[in-house]
This record gives sequence, C-alpha cells and structure tokens, in this order.
Amino acid sequence: MVEKIRLIKSTFLNEKETKEKLCEFIKGAKVLSMNKECKKFEENFSNKQGRKYSVYVSNGSCANLLLIQVMLNMGKLRKGDSIFVSSLTWPTNIMPIIQLGLIPVLLDVEKESLNVSSKIIKEKYIKHPEVKALFLTNALGFSSNIDEIKSFCKENDLVFLEDNCESLGSEYKGVKLGNFGIASTFSFFVGHHLSTIEGGMICTDDKEIYENLKLSRSHGWTRNNSEEFKEKKKKIHNIDDFYNIYTFYDLAYNFRPTEINGFIGNQQINYWDKIVKKREENFYKLHKATLDNPDIINLNFKGMSIISNFGFPLLFNNKETFNKYKKIFEENKVEIRPIIGGNIAHQPFLKKYITKNVCPNTESIHKKGFYFGNNPEMNSEEIDRLVKLLKNKNE
Repeated sequence: MVEKIRLIKSTFLNEKETKEKLCEFIKGAKVLSMNKECKKFEENFSNKQGRKYSVYVSNGSCANLLLIQVMLNMGKLRKGDSIFVSSLTWPTNIMPIIQLGLIPVLLDVEKESLNVSSKIIKEKYIKHPEVKALFLTNALGFSSNIDEIKSFCKENDLVFLEDNCESLGSEYKGVKLGNFGIASTFSFFVGHHLSTIEGGMICTDDKEIYENLKLSRSHGWTRNNSEEFKEKKKKIHNIDDFYNIYTFYDLAYNFRPTEINGFIGNQQINYWDKIVKKREENFYKLHKATLDNPDIINLNFKGMSIISNFGFPLLFNNKETFNKYKKIFEENKVEIRPIIGGNIAHQPFLKKYITKNVCPNTESIHKKGFYFGNNPEMNSEEIDRLVKLLKNKNE
C-alpha cells in the first residue's frame, strides 16, 4: 500500500534519539522553567544565524507580538502608525499590529517569487507616505530583492522588521534571511525547519532592543537583564534594591520558554546544516521537474544563494489546471495546502479591519496555487513520485 506523503514525518529530526536524551534530561533536571538550556540555545542560535543577540520565547507568534510591543515601548513606533505587511502571510504577522493599535497596509507580492519586491514597496509608498515601518514576511524560503528593500527603508526612515519563520537557513546573495532588518523573528513549531515542538526566537544586533525584549518577555521586570541595564532602570525611576525585584518597567507579557524546549533546541540545532542541505537538494530536484511543464508558472529565485523551505509551492496558469493538479495530487496521496494562508485579506478576522484590498498577484496565488511538504526525511521513492506528478501531463 502506497503511504501518503505528508508535510512532515516526525516531531523533530532523529526523533527517537532526541526523545531518549530528553527523558534523561528531565529526570536529572533540578529546574525546568527558563534557565541555562534556554540561555544556551539563544547563544547557539545567535552563532548559527550570525546575529549578536537572540531572545527565546514560547512560540513564533509570541515572537511577533513581543517584537511589535517593544517597538512601541521604545518609541520606534506609536499607536496609530501604519505598517506595511505582506498580503501573502500567516495571520500572526498581522494580528499583533491590529492588537497593539497599529494599522496594517497590505502589500502585493510577485507571483514568481511569492514575495514583496522593492518595486512594489516604492509604488505603494507613493500612495501611503504615512507608513512608518515594514514587517516583511520571507515566504516559503524565498525572498525578492531584500537588499534593495533594506536600502529603501533606510533612505525613508522606515523601521524594517523580518518575519523569517518560513525561511530559516535561506540566504540571499550570501546573507541569511533574517539578517536584513533591525530585528527578525523565527518559529520552531513542529512543522517548521527546526522544531522545539513550540518555540520562537527574536534576533537583533541592537543591544537596546535586545535588553527591552528580555524585559518585556518576562512581565516587564529586569531579572534577566544585564547589570548595566538594571542599574539604568533603577536610577531613572528611583527604585531601591528591595522593591526592584518586583518593579515592572514597561508593558510586557509572560512569553518565557521552558528548559524542555531549550534542551530540544540545543539538540536539534546540531542538525541545522543537514536540514537545510536536504531541503535545498529536494527543492532543486522538484523545481527541475516543473521547468518543462507549461501548466506551472516558473519560480524566480534570482539572488537566492541557499533555498531552505518547508513547502514546495505550485502556481498554475488558470483555475482549470489548478483543479486538475489538485485532484492528481490528492488522488496520489500527497498532502497539499493553500500557499501559506492564501490572500490574508480573505480571512474573517481581517475583514473586520480592512474593507478594501487590491493585491492581484496574491489573489491569483490564492485561487490558483497550493504547496506540498519538503522535509529532510523525504526518501528517494517519495521524491520520484513527486517528480512524476510534476512533469508535463500533456506529454
């Protein structure tokens, strides 16, 4: 019996071994709340990602919410400010913007790259010069000309943030995605590149942002901050030592991860290179199979030096071919999904806040696209099955 090709196979890579090590860790651990393993994972992630600072949180959605909160706390954004966001994204890229009193302005994407380009931003900025920031989604392991996007944001004093939850390990012109904005977020949910079951990370090279992220991750107190930052806060607010431990300096949450998640992260980060390499190998094999198929719109990944994605996207020329291939993949037991969340403007939560939206490319992707999984545990038989399905069905 042919097994179904699912988006993912395991909770994490080398699951049996990782679970055995986790059981031993739990049995011997004296502390399971956020502690040394979480700190170690932050340091390991910073080293691997190539950023100075990382802050580990309980999930990727919290990472987005915490980052926007800190931008408000620090005065980099203010209530009522407008923010550019990708229209092809996950809800938790936009929900924090609305929840925290900011206004999302949707950007269309390029069909061939699934991502926002500098051209799209420039054209939209002429119509919306009031925009103060860009929270960019690096969709499905790809990016458009993100170096030019960074330059445009700098020239126009826009706060540039990256949601890199779908693109861990991908590189544009030799630079890892997640290293272009002043800060970036990552997700370690089961279905993503690196799993800690649940978990998220925020990375930055800015020490002040880093200290404020740690403060607002844990209630607004300074217990996990540097001594320098603690003393500065005490002095500004005239707090004595006795009350400082229960002084809450700014708006905050409890988004602390656990040592269990941290331990898993420190095991799984050892497989980073293997995970990225296997996903990229899979991608190029699958992409090659689509090149001679006129039903499928070719992807444009110009500038991408490493492509690491957890789903292979397919965009078809018309609704008829979309329906044809949707049926073919389902009949051949391949799990498929809409491309990310489709056009985010169609989601019921957003219709309450945005009544007008013109993003024709995203709409085309919404109606005529789907993706299937690309995971590092795929075997050659599964890749061969997928390659056959992707080749020209008119031959």
